[in-house]
Amino acid sequence: MAITEYYTPTHVYFGKGVEDKAGEILKKRGATKVLVHFGGGSVKKSGLLNKVENSLEENGISYIELGGVVPNPRISLVREGVEIGRREGVDYVLAVGGGSVVDSAKAICYGIFDKEKGDTWDYYAYTRVPEGATPLGVILTLSATGSEMSDSSVITNEEKGLKRGYNSNFVRPAFSLLNPELTYTVSPYQTSCGTADIMMHTIERYFHAGDTLELTDRLSLALVKEVMEAGILALEEPDNYDARANLMWAGSLSHNGLMQVGNAVRGDWACHQLEHELSGMFDVAHGAGLAAIWATWARYVVAENPSRFVKMGVYLFDMEESGDKMADALKAIDYMENYFKEINMPTNLRELGIDPTEEEYRKLAESASYFGKRTLGSFKTLTPEDMYNIFKAAR
Repeated sequence: MAITEYYTPTHVYFGKGVEDKAGEILKKRGATKVLVHFGGGSVKKSGLLNKVENSLEENGISYIELGGVVPNPRISLVREGVEIGRREGVDYVLAVGGGSVVDSAKAICYGIFDKEKGDTWDYYAYTRVPEGATPLGVILTLSATGSEMSDSSVITNEEKGLKRGYNSNFVRPAFSLLNPELTYTVSPYQTSCGTADIMMHTIERYFHAGDTLELTDRLSLALVKEVMEAGILALEEPDNYDARANLMWAGSLSHNGLMQVGNAVRGDWACHQLEHELSGMFDVAHGAGLAAIWATWARYVVAENPSRFVKMGVYLFDMEESGDKMADALKAIDYMENYFKEINMPTNLRELGIDPTEEEYRKLAESASYFGKRTLGSFKTLTPEDMYNIFKAAR
């Protein structure tokens, strides 16, 4: 079993009204000029942005705003934020929003710190390595990506049609303020996308090659089961605090590294990498894209270790084993696919609203393989042809 590192430096404040502490916390951390980063008008309409900025003013902290983050956050806005941050002497970034806002803020943090003052996309293109990042705080408004405690961020280069992720402990948030009440107004579609995303962050870690730790398996499956139940309840009762709280905390735990401790490898992550190409080319919602590709991937790789799927099916769906491992594994995949349908998530590309051409299928596979320079996955190693086959079969 490989050595596992578990590093979670983020100070989490969880509960009702924690967003009121933003100014106080930033003052204690020595912030003097803050870039407040957010998405559309919802944080303004709700009064959250005004509340946060009043908190900064009350604590003598100056700030500058940068809104406009969209799903699948764009490198163009990141570059704008980096320019502002360097020019204005920003020493802290505060992300107010969901995972897209947090990811955009992380990329800005890299860029402001960059002593070479180069292009931040270089990190996501893996042509340079960051040496640090401006510190980051988060006020979360959407339960999904887990970016509020993770080392990862994903940015889209709209000019090149590419979506790329980068991982570094430099951008683990210094603190995150998690108030489940701030997610009450999240739409049913985004609630379902978030539910799928949280589930997949743990499922990607659960499916891997090599040794595993039983406690981590049980923690992982328990988290997924709770998310499945909380996701349905949140759709039925949008202002159910317990459901929203469980989704929010599960989102953080699913992606901060806990669910991979003791595993031989970090996880499979093929579905995420394949979905990144779908988002880069077609600008689809990340959680929906993951749901659309997962069952096809699962049926493509199931023969590598059917028992892993059976274990999942028994725990999550109380599935009775027949003794036929492959039949039971396929049944477990069916159960998961049906759950995604239950929360109105797509289970193929047509349901996702896209119909790639043959040329686009090839381009998706080429880009996912970095034009033949990498394989994907650890549960089953996927070649570029495998990637193409999965994209095609998911239609």
